[in-house]
Amino acid sequence: MPRPSPLVFKVTFIITTARLSLQPLRLDDLDSIHALWTNPGVRRFLFDDQIISREQAADEINDSIARFEAHGCGLWGARLRQQPELIGFCGYRFFHEPPQLQLLYGFHPVNWSKGFATEAARAMIRFGFEQAGLDFVIASADAPNSASLAVMERAGMRFDRRETIDRLDTVYYKLDRRAFTPDNSYYAVSPCEVHSQEPS
Repeated sequence: MPRPSPLVFKVTFIITTARLSLQPLRLDDLDSIHALWTNPGVRRFLFDDQIISREQAADEINDSIARFEAHGCGLWGARLRQQPELIGFCGYRFFHEPPQLQLLYGFHPVNWSKGFATEAARAMIRFGFEQAGLDFVIASADAPNSASLAVMERAGMRFDRRETIDRLDTVYYKLDRRAFTPDNSYYAVSPCEVHSQEPS
């Protein structure tokens, strides 16, 4: 099968899975995503337990929009299908030095242990290969974050390496395009536009 050409993303996609609607983050989501990212259970590993400001969250959203345009993938908000409440997020963000595009995901603690993170991660991996044209998908987590590492394994990724990053014991998982086979779970994409703007 020929490899799809990478997309130039002035338009990106809403992704629908069996239970989730994954919609590119917009500044309209700022209050909801800031509340999620500052939740103690979420920020513990995502931001090393730091409470980020609303302005920093807005910067993350605008950086995500720029990544959609430059790389075809950024951050999506996760909602239950046909429900307005944001319950999590997933997508791709640059981490570490030199910067490396990595898969990440997070859900509000009330939605842990329901398989949502694995469902979102599988959709992100499929999008990365089929729509964004990535050669591989990589993710990392602090070694004590066993729940996140388990999601990587259930999503089909395999252990890559373990090293110390910024004095943190960090574990990497990876999946190459050649090793990827989509499963039979529901997956659909529909186009939408994303635009950067000033937070209100």
